[in-house]
Amino acid sequence: MSSTTEQAQRGGINLARLLMSFGPLMFLAVLIVVFTVLKPSFIDPVNIFNIMRQISITGLIALGMTFVILTAGIDLSVGSLLAFCGMVAAVVAKGGTANTLSLSTSGTQGYGWFAALLAAVVVGAMAGGVQGFAITRLKVPPFVVTLGGLTVFRGLTLTISNGGPISGFDASMRWFGTGLIGPVPVPAIIFAIAAILCHIVLRYTRYGRAVYAVGGNAEAARLSGLRVDRILISVYVIVGFFAGLAAFVLSARLNSSEAVAGIGYELTVISAVVIGGTSLFGGIGSVGGTVVGAALIGVLQNGLQFNNVSSYTQSIVIGLILILAVAFDRWLKSRVRR
Repeated sequence: MSSTTEQAQRGGINLARLLMSFGPLMFLAVLIVVFTVLKPSFIDPVNIFNIMRQISITGLIALGMTFVILTAGIDLSVGSLLAFCGMVAAVVAKGGTANTLSLSTSGTQGYGWFAALLAAVVVGAMAGGVQGFAITRLKVPPFVVTLGGLTVFRGLTLTISNGGPISGFDASMRWFGTGLIGPVPVPAIIFAIAAILCHIVLRYTRYGRAVYAVGGNAEAARLSGLRVDRILISVYVIVGFFAGLAAFVLSARLNSSEAVAGIGYELTVISAVVIGGTSLFGGIGSVGGTVVGAALIGVLQNGLQFNNVSSYTQSIVIGLILILAVAFDRWLKSRVRR
């Protein structure tokens, strides 16, 4: 093989690696430029902060989903689990299900925002743990377990609420969804702090290395002494925890917990993780990529709304981008392997 051919191949591999590392970020930059050209008001600070607030909910769940997909798993129940945790938080915040449609907070006997937050994340983590147990101990595939969870959690939500919303939280709880610290929305700050913590855990702790090892080769990880089943259960606990946290923030933002909350979130969340470069086959990915993926989807949705594109078309676009992202990722990896 001539040196010219070898140099060309090296150039192709280097380009493929560059795209693997920075492709989503470059695509995000292109989207921002395109939408700004179409409507200059797209980059107004008000709209930028609105995008940050929007992506914080699905972004929080996407952080947890990153752990799951890194182990070659999947969780289709996150949207329903968000609704269930949000309803539990609302019941705790209101002190019961009486006067659920009242927006007034006077005379309520609720237990406060901290109890509501604690209830949401504990219930989410426990629900995730149950699903992880079914996957590891009962040997049921993650797709089947979480597909069942999607139905079960939605049914529990409807049972608790009798199909209706629970509304009217006090100002201290609403602050977590609508408050500002300086000009920055509180949900965006919560998302940023969570992303930093998840990045540290995955990159700089023994547990994070174990998650990557299990996703890369579960059998090799088991032979090296890792407790694979415990690690698998733990990642579903993590995604359940973040579904609970996102549910609390969403309820605080809307001043209401609704039985229909979170419908379709599983597509958005999985898309954010995969578009951000995390492989569906496990072992490859990062929190930074997930943050970029969540931002990309948020910018795309907001930009399409700015240009009066219907929500139905938005779903089509996101679905197509997910398929193309997976196909592009596999093509890039095949180029690098050569």
